[in-house]
Amino acid sequence: SHSYPHRRPSPRQTTIPPSGTGQLHIHDPAAYHAYLNAFTPIFQRPGGELLATSRADTKILEGSWAMPRTVIMRFPSVEHAKAWHDDPDYKELAEFRHRSASANLVVIDGIA
Repeated sequence: SHSYPHRRPSPRQTTIPPSGTGQLHIHDPAAYHAYLNAFTPIFQRPGGELLATSRADTKILEGSWAMPRTVIMRFPSVEHAKAWHDDPDYKELAEFRHRSASANLVVIDGIA
């Protein structure tokens, strides 16, 4: 028998906002660091929040995962996620990521 921590739902949280997930394989850490240095202000403009990321490889519980690193993001809406991704400043910055890492990036609707 397994024992799990008891967690009561928060009465304040009635919805879960959209999330983004990125899978990363960094092949030029120095160039990727340049991308990260400018990432946060642009990402936060449309309300983006980082929920989880790690320098360690992603721990796979079942199946396979395409790339070793993962980042999980939250946005107020799918439109906000698209606004971040389509922002001309981000498009310019993303060139650093394209040169320094391979990535898969998705956004999914939240739960209303």
